Amino acid sequence: MKKIYLLCSQGMSTSMLASMMQECANRHQLPIEIVAYPHGKLPSVIEKQSLPDAILLGPQVKYLLEETRQRFKDLKIPIMMISQEDYGMLNSDKVLKQALLAMKENKEKKDEGIDDI
Repeated sequence: MKKIYLLCSQGMSTSMLASMMQECANRHQLPIEIVAYPHGKLPSVIEKQSLPDAILLGPQVKYLLEETRQRFKDLKIPIMMISQEDYGMLNSDKVLKQALLAMKENKEKKDEGIDDI
């Protein structure tokens, strides 16, 4: 099962979007678990649970994007921003599609042996 983690300051504002994304994944029978967490809890979540296949940051923590990419670069997974527009409109289908596309592209890079992920 694939895992997508959504991060924000407290994990509360992304929880609604994560829930809606999970409903979309379930409707399409995709084996994906989508969960929201506070950004500061990510290291302990990764340590206690399985590694995510993608990390998406809410727009309110945009300033943490590069720090997050550097801190977790060894995971070699997509770490990306959720657009302000999609976040504000709770466009769960679009955000899920973007995450799935990023995961697919990441897998293709790994399969091709490209280290610059």
